[in-house]
Amino acid sequence: MTKMTSSTSQRIASIKSRLRLPAICAPMFLVTGPDMVVSACKSGVLGTFPATNARTEDQLVSWLDQISTSITKADAPWALNMITHNSYGRFDAELDLVRQYQPDLVITALGGPHRVTDVVHGYGGLVFADVNSPKFARKAIEKGADGLVLICAGAGGHTGEYAMIPFVEEVRTFFDGPIIVGGGIGTGRGIKAVEALGVDFAYLGTRFLACKESLINDDYRQMVWDSQMEDLIASRAITGALGNWMRASVEAAGLTEEAMKAVAKIDFSQDMHAGTKAWKHVWSAGQ
Repeated sequence: MTKMTSSTSQRIASIKSRLRLPAICAPMFLVTGPDMVVSACKSGVLGTFPATNARTEDQLVSWLDQISTSITKADAPWALNMITHNSYGRFDAELDLVRQYQPDLVITALGGPHRVTDVVHGYGGLVFADVNSPKFARKAIEKGADGLVLICAGAGGHTGEYAMIPFVEEVRTFFDGPIIVGGGIGTGRGIKAVEALGVDFAYLGTRFLACKESLINDDYRQMVWDSQMEDLIASRAITGALGNWMRASVEAAGLTEEAMKAVAKIDFSQDMHAGTKAWKHVWSAGQ
């Protein structure tokens, strides 16, 4: 059993004291930007965004400036979501910005947390790792993560295959540190339910997807309103990682059900905003 350190416990307590709800506005690719982060934090919910959403490093600096100058100690904390996959070409530049802007949390995805722990721990921040299986949860702990983000079945974007309750129960057999859980949570009842599981924070993404502060266009926003949970397709064909995609956008992109059974290669070495990318036209949501 990996025990939570006293310093981590104190940091988590400090973060919770600044929240109105134990909830996090989840980082959503090509959706979450600085306006959503600031609005969430000023509403008492921890705001996050993926660094990859900024098209250039200069734009990322501008966003970080906006967030750091808009959020005060009276507001909720904020977090940065980083890709730590070895193929991601902007990693070093983003890590330098983490060192400079010092988000309260850094949430790693699609790679090991060990690549950021020295920098984040150096200024007193915490590192959480996105994981979608007990196997990856163990690996993240071994690589120095302070906490885990359990991505469960029903989550939007990159999703999980395990149901929330057994996933949490399994992880709690070997880890008693802080846990964030995501997958189909969108109400106060859902937040209360995950608290009863012994989880520290609830990840809410789709609940905020169509809000006016998001980066999505009106067609995407309307599709969110029009779609039901049965309108989602789980597939690895878009990014290589399992994701939930809205059927209407899959059909509009001209992709067949057979094409959605393919498995794309995970490769973040190129500009993720340039050219024709499947994820720019096939839109995600959670249950």
